[in-house]
Amino acid sequence: MRRLIIATLAAFALLALPLNAQTSDEEEQGPAVLVADSVYITPDRTLVAEGNVEALQGETRLRASRISFDQRAGTLTVEGPIRLDQGGSITILASYAELDRDLQNGLLTGARMVMDQQLQLASLQMTRVGGRYTQLYKTAVTSCHVCDDGRPPLWQIRARKITHDQEEQQLYFEDAQFLILDVPVLYFPGMRLPDPTLNRATGFLVPSVRTTSQLGTGVRVPYFFRLGDHADLTLAPYLSSKTSTLDSRSRQAFRTGRITLEGAHTRDDLVPGEARGYLFGSGYFELTRGYRLDFSLQTASDNAYLVDYGLDDLDRLQSEVSVSRYKHNAAFRTRLIYYDSLRDTDDDSLLPTLVFDSTLERRYFPRAIGGELRLGIDLHQHNRTSNLDILGRDIGRATADLSWLRSWILPGGLRADGELGLAGDVFRIEQDSNFEGNVARATPRAGFRLSYPLLRTEGSGATQLLEPVVQIGWSEIHGSDVPNDESTFVEFDRGNLLSLSRFPAEDRREDGQVVAYGINWARYGVQGWETSATLGQVWRDTADPDFTKTSGLSGTSSDVLVAAQLRYDRKLALTARMLLDGAFSFSKAELRGDWTGNRAQLSGTYLWLGPDAAESRSQELSEIYLNGGYDISPSWEASANLRYDVSDDRATRAGVGLVYRNECVTVDLSVNRRFTSSTSIEPTTDFGFTIALSGFSVDAGPETYRRSCS
Repeated sequence: MRRLIIATLAAFALLALPLNAQTSDEEEQGPAVLVADSVYITPDRTLVAEGNVEALQGETRLRASRISFDQRAGTLTVEGPIRLDQGGSITILASYAELDRDLQNGLLTGARMVMDQQLQLASLQMTRVGGRYTQLYKTAVTSCHVCDDGRPPLWQIRARKITHDQEEQQLYFEDAQFLILDVPVLYFPGMRLPDPTLNRATGFLVPSVRTTSQLGTGVRVPYFFRLGDHADLTLAPYLSSKTSTLDSRSRQAFRTGRITLEGAHTRDDLVPGEARGYLFGSGYFELTRGYRLDFSLQTASDNAYLVDYGLDDLDRLQSEVSVSRYKHNAAFRTRLIYYDSLRDTDDDSLLPTLVFDSTLERRYFPRAIGGELRLGIDLHQHNRTSNLDILGRDIGRATADLSWLRSWILPGGLRADGELGLAGDVFRIEQDSNFEGNVARATPRAGFRLSYPLLRTEGSGATQLLEPVVQIGWSEIHGSDVPNDESTFVEFDRGNLLSLSRFPAEDRREDGQVVAYGINWARYGVQGWETSATLGQVWRDTADPDFTKTSGLSGTSSDVLVAAQLRYDRKLALTARMLLDGAFSFSKAELRGDWTGNRAQLSGTYLWLGPDAAESRSQELSEIYLNGGYDISPSWEASANLRYDVSDDRATRAGVGLVYRNECVTVDLSVNRRFTSSTSIEPTTDFGFTIALSGFSVDAGPETYRRSCS
C-alpha cells in the first residue's frame, strides 16, 4: 500500500513541479521529483509533503521531515532535520531552508557542509547561489571529529565568510583564524584552499623540517603549480643556516608516454663558493609497431651531494636510453648507457663509462625436427676515456648464437632434455697490448639432461614434488683469448645450475666437459604453506681460471649449492642460499626474511662473503640489515631500521621513526644516523619532522582511522 501511495505522489509531484525547459542545463537535469508519505494542497494552493520527504533533481537529493512548495513563487520551504546530497561528494545538513524548485538557490540556517566525508564546515547561515556557489557565514572548518561534550577539535579554521566554488573545487576564506585546541595561532585576511574533491590544484604542499649535523635546521616549503590536466611543476625551497637549496620536480604526461624530471640547485657551506646539485629524470614513449622508448638520466655535481641531502643512496649513477619490443616469439632491445661512479676510490677514466648493447632473439618451432630453435644476435661496445695502454682498454663485440632444444617423455615418466648450439663471436680490442686487436671465436656446445619428477599427495591434501636431475654438457672454444671485462662477477645459484655457461655475459664461456647434478623438492600445503629446496653441484674436467673463489665454481668441482624457501600465505617468506666448499664450510651465505603480522612487520637480510682478491675484497664481508614497523595503536606507528657490519663490529646505518595519524592530522618524526665516512662523506645525523593536515586534498587515509571522542 505504501509503495502505491509513493508512486502516486511521485506522479502528482511531476505535474506539480514542472521546470522551464528552455535552457540546456535544465534539460540535462530533467524534472524535479517529490516523494513523501503524505501530501496535500492548502486553500492557498501550497503543496505540502510530510513524512520521509525526498526531493530529487539530477544528482541532487534532498531529505527532510516537511516540505512546502509555493507553485506561484516557485520556492520550497524545508523543515529539518535536512540532508542535501550532491553527487556523493558534498553533503549539507541544516535545520531550516528556503530553496528554489531546482534546489540550486536558497538560504539555509544552522547549516553544516561535509565534503568527501573528510572536511566539515559548520555555519550559522548558508546561502546557495546558482547551484555553483555556496556561501557560509561565521563558519568553523575542520576534518577532526567534533565531540558532543564541547571539547574543541585538535585544529580548526574559523572565518567570517567562506565561499565554495563547486565548479572550480576551491574554498575562499575571509578573515580567517587557524586554531589549535581553540587557541588562535595564525590570522589570514584572505586565503584560498582546494576542497577534498580536487585532485590537483596550484598551491602550497605540506612543509617539513629537517635537521642534520652538517646542514643544521632547515625548512622545506614545496609549492605546486598545475600547468594543465597533464603537466605540473613543484618548486620546494629548502633553507637553513648552512644551505640555500631549490628543489624541483616537473611531470608531463602525453598520449603515448610521460616524462618526469627531479633536481636541485644548491649553495651551501659544505662546498663554499661552488654550485651543487643533481638532476634525475625518467620517461617512456610507446612507439609504432609495438616498440617502446625508455630513458633515464642521473647526474650529480659531486660524490657527496646525494648523501648530504638525504637522497637516493647510490654509489654509481646510470643514464640510459633504450628502444625495445617484446612479442611472443621475438625480443629486441637496444640501449646506450653512461655510468658515473660516486665512489672516491674509483677513477672514472679507467672504468667503462659508455656502454652500448643491442640484443635480438627469435624463436622458431620447425616441424621437421621438432623442438624449439632459437637465434640470438648480440652487439656490445664499451669505452673508457683514458688513453693508457691496458688500463684504458676499449672492447667491441658481435655475437651470433643458434641453439636447438627439445624434450622427450620416456617410459616410466622419465624426462629427457637435449640442447645443441653454436656461438660465434668477433671482438675488436683497442689500447691493450696484451691481446690481439681482432679476435674471432667459435664455440659449439651440447647438453643432455635427465630428470625424474615424482609427485605424491598426502592424506592431509598436501602435495610433494621430488625431482632428481643430472646433466652432461660439453663446449669447446676455438679462438684466441680475450680480456674479461663483462663477466667479472659470477653468481652460482638455482638459475644457472643446469646452464651450459654460467658466466653473465657472452665475453666468457665455459670450456670442456661438465657434469651437473641436483635434486629439487617442494611441498605445497593446504593452508597456504609452501616449502621448496634445491641441492646441486658441478664437476668439470679442467678448472676455469675465470671463476673466482667466491663464485663457488672454481676448481674441478664446484661448491655444493644449497637453497631453500619457506612461504606462508603472504605473511611469511624465508629464503636461504649458501655455498659449501669441500670441507663443508661456508664460502658464501645469504638469508632473507619477511614477516607481516596483524600489527607488526619485519624484514631482514644477512650476507656473508669470504675474502677474494679477484673481487677486490681483502677481508670477509658480513652484514645484517633489518627493517621493521609496529602499529602501537590505530593512531600510532613506529618503525626502525639497522644496517650492521658484523666484520667490523659496528653499525653503518640506523634509524627510528614515529608517526601519529588520525582522521585530521598526520605527524611524522624520524631520526637517521649514517656512521660510515670517506674522503668526501662524513658521518651525519638526520632529524625529520612533518605535520600534515587532512581534508584539503584527495586522501584515502582519513577513512581508515576510527574517529573517537574517548
